[in-house]
Amino acid sequence: MRWRDTLARISRVRLTPRGIGAACLGGVLVPLGLVLTLPDVVGLGGAALLVVAVAWVGIGTQRLESGRGALHVTRAVTPNPVVRDRTADVSLLVAAHQASGAAYERLSRLRLSEQAAHELAGHQGIHARVSARADRITVHYSLTPARRGRWSLGPLLTTRTDVFGLVRATQPLGSATHVPVWPRTVELAVRTRSVGDVDHSATGARLQSSDDSVLREYVAGDDPRRVHWASAARRGQLMVRADESAGVRPVTVVLDRSLLPHWQESGSGLRRPAAVDDGEWAVELAASIATSFLDAGHPTRLLPTAVTPHLEGLRFATTRASRSALLDACVDIRGHRGAAEGHQATGTTARALRLGRTAGEIVIAVLGPHDPDARHDLAALGVEGTCWALLVSPRGAGFQHELDETAAELRASGWHVSISDARTDPERAWALLAERAL
Repeated sequence: MRWRDTLARISRVRLTPRGIGAACLGGVLVPLGLVLTLPDVVGLGGAALLVVAVAWVGIGTQRLESGRGALHVTRAVTPNPVVRDRTADVSLLVAAHQASGAAYERLSRLRLSEQAAHELAGHQGIHARVSARADRITVHYSLTPARRGRWSLGPLLTTRTDVFGLVRATQPLGSATHVPVWPRTVELAVRTRSVGDVDHSATGARLQSSDDSVLREYVAGDDPRRVHWASAARRGQLMVRADESAGVRPVTVVLDRSLLPHWQESGSGLRRPAAVDDGEWAVELAASIATSFLDAGHPTRLLPTAVTPHLEGLRFATTRASRSALLDACVDIRGHRGAAEGHQATGTTARALRLGRTAGEIVIAVLGPHDPDARHDLAALGVEGTCWALLVSPRGAGFQHELDETAAELRASGWHVSISDARTDPERAWALLAERAL
């Protein structure tokens, strides 16, 4: 394997204009000296070719991160994670592993080129500020991520030449840094008391009294007197009562991953678009709803639809400090492999919520139109508890019927439903849903 790496490095070596000239000169002098029987000319030409060959092999076999002149790369991104369309500052340091003349010589002949995913660099690319010293090179630049996700930054590409400037080699240095990019969120007007009033008037459910409690996992610093020992014994971990006087209810925000790209034609004849404005609007709306309820004091979790959902491992965020956990859960969300899988995932997620929801839990879903089976599972979820749904209207013709059928069946089962177009302002979309519920 090592010899393969060496051959790969040698294959990346290229002649500079000076090296091309030396090689051409040697290639001319050697045959000319042989024809004219001039040993000195042959020796001069051979020396030129030998110097080029030695430089080629020497540069090609050297590794910048090892040896007496070893270099190392340090990269820091601030803030990390980054929020989409927000600026992050990157600091890159290339320095000698140990102070030595060989390391300083390498640094003096080093040219740097940072690699960044297009989603991080954007259309304008990277504009860096470089500061060079004998023992280090410092690079500062800014990134404005254009898309949510986890994107690669690096490894650093270096270009260096030999002492005589005959050859140059391009070689990666250091490892890549994977930068998580959070979705943008906006603060929504979440009126917790109004939510409780709506639940009471619409479903006839008893409002949570001061004697009721919401259970959550024990966190260091909690009052031991609030430990709920019966639940702790049943679950095998300490559980405490949340603020009983506030009467807040846990909230689960369901994100229909069918709204993200990779939709395909359904065999049942239900047509699907390629995406609903690439789905990022739906992710940002779901994240905004989840963080707003968390900030209002509700234990909150974000649940993307999945064919095999695992609610047992999905914990409620209970403090503002755990806000980052909600946003981290959004980073790697991707669409389903097709429409059929999307319908199946929505149905299985609804069934799992029916079995695993806690007492008084509010379900708020960002959904697309679905087939009859998925609608049936969603409707059953609404009959047994408080559920709100914001239906996203796909672009293009041919989907209005499926959208209307989904909305009608959910409303008939007790869901509070609002329909919104993709790219609607999140505050406006949320206000429409709250108004319908009120």
